[in-house]
Amino acid sequence: MTGTTIVDEERGIVTEAGKVPFFSVKDIHSWYGESYIVQGVSFDIAKGEVLSLLGRNGAGKTSTLRTLARASNPTLKSGEIWLEGTPLHKMQAYQAAQAGVQLVPEDRRIIGGLTVEENLVLAQISGRKGWPIEKIYEHFPRLAERRNQEGTTMSGGEQQMLAVARALARDIKILFLDEPYEGLAPIIVKEIEAIVRQIRDIGITTIIVEQNAVAALRFSDRAVIMDSGEVVFSGAAKDVLDNHQLREEYLAV
Repeated sequence: MTGTTIVDEERGIVTEAGKVPFFSVKDIHSWYGESYIVQGVSFDIAKGEVLSLLGRNGAGKTSTLRTLARASNPTLKSGEIWLEGTPLHKMQAYQAAQAGVQLVPEDRRIIGGLTVEENLVLAQISGRKGWPIEKIYEHFPRLAERRNQEGTTMSGGEQQMLAVARALARDIKILFLDEPYEGLAPIIVKEIEAIVRQIRDIGITTIIVEQNAVAALRFSDRAVIMDSGEVVFSGAAKDVLDNHQLREEYLAV
């Protein structure tokens, strides 16, 4: 079946090797009210890969990520989203979360009035359990030191750590990170980058939206570049790092 692509309506695209991609996005179109934002985006990800979703401000990156997570806005009008053969495009956000999708939004959404540990415990109560709390503390020693501190009183970098840890506290298959470096000092960016590398090394499939394109590309396997809601490049992350013209035209770096 070399060179042949078979489409199975119940399970999504079958690859040349006869395997369903771990995560497959097929021609999705999303709208915010009357605004046509995501315009025919398609890509696949293998299990355990890290993919950077890149582009200038307003390119449609976050809207695409929210569409994949099945957030209420933007509204998916057409297209398909498959996770291990499961049709996410037919689900609402809570159902996608139950299927193993976790989005860490740019604003982190740490729950006020709760300690670090209470935020983690609540994540496990409201979904299928993932990492045990003590395992989380092993990978996030700074959170262990602040387990009894109210989450919203921590620094921005520490809150980002908590937001990622809270996602890992659930049983997840794919992790979406929206601007994890936003507003953080360079030294904290390095700490968050180290955490994302750990996530990659343990084999959690990840899509990251990030303005700091070079930093994201350094630990990504693949990259998708968007412009005006459309995909203008999809390929190896290394190819973007090595292509100055592509980075200058679409990423301004």
